[in-house]
Amino acid sequence: MKRTLSLMAAVAIVPSMALAAEGDSLTIVSWGGAYTMSQEKAYHEPYSEKTGTQILREDKSANALAGIRSQVEAGNVTWDVVDMLQADAQRACDEGLIMEIPHDEWLAPGPDGAKPTEDFIDGTLGDCFIPQILYATMFAYNEEAFPDGGPKTVADVWDLEKFPGTRSLQKIPQKNLEWALIADGVPADEVYEVLATREGQDRAFAKLDEIKDNVIWWSEGAQPPQMLADQEAVIATAYNGRIFNAQVNEDQPFKIMWDHQMFEVDGWVVPVDQSEDDLKLIKDYLYFATDTQRLADQAKYIAYAPARKSSVPLVGKMEGTDIDMKPHMPTTPENFETAVQFDTSFWADYGDQLEERFNAWLAQ
Repeated sequence: MKRTLSLMAAVAIVPSMALAAEGDSLTIVSWGGAYTMSQEKAYHEPYSEKTGTQILREDKSANALAGIRSQVEAGNVTWDVVDMLQADAQRACDEGLIMEIPHDEWLAPGPDGAKPTEDFIDGTLGDCFIPQILYATMFAYNEEAFPDGGPKTVADVWDLEKFPGTRSLQKIPQKNLEWALIADGVPADEVYEVLATREGQDRAFAKLDEIKDNVIWWSEGAQPPQMLADQEAVIATAYNGRIFNAQVNEDQPFKIMWDHQMFEVDGWVVPVDQSEDDLKLIKDYLYFATDTQRLADQAKYIAYAPARKSSVPLVGKMEGTDIDMKPHMPTTPENFETAVQFDTSFWADYGDQLEERFNAWLAQ
């Protein structure tokens, strides 16, 4: 019997934890690094201690959509729960690769009895998606590279004269095209309307052309902090939790530039073709791992905001320190002032064509 859980799924529809049968395990797929560590501390270890279920890790979320596609097409699904971005989850849901989630049946109510569909932050739930955290992809820089002060706006990232040096960007069109338009003067609330047109797409790629020769590309979340530390790049896009971890745990001289952070949701999905017994275990894990306390607990280890409204007031200090985590959350008002909500529907509709064009552009 397959008893593997990918880091994107979680457990039972009943509030009490079922004791695991001997040898039960879940294969959970996630991102690795500080993020997986935060999940282990907040979810996996407490769940294993409570039930005896072994959590098997696979750090393959960077290629989660392709991985689920290939497993489903081959008729050999080995991942139980998968940590996936909301936009990719919508695409996987549309393709029938992951299960639809009856949230109010599978998940725990809020402490006041509120239904999960009322307790999760508006806009974060998906038909096949259970949110865990809200996070930001934003620009960060090494302060040692800019003794007179670093960039403050997205437009500054394109100013190679005032802020010389190599930039590191994620090797995907998502967010890069939006920021290119913002740097070119498009108001943030018009970005997706402009990007939906051929002229807008041409404009975004033309703007990226301006810095292309000064860019190195990253594909794994651990790369940008390392590139900044080595000054292989002086400015990089990164996940805010990765930069926070480098600042606090590695004492790196990094500065987050919150201007026009791209705000996004990350969470769990469950690939289709699960056996009845596997699905029961998956549900049990998800019920536990996405309740109010567990989501608040994750914020002790990484600077991502919990996706439940009832969890937000419980966010406190970083585990083992006196660091108040609230000011480091992407949703803190001063950090959120110019935030841009990443449009998952846009990328579900335009992702394939823009990825094809982006890859062709990279090869030029």
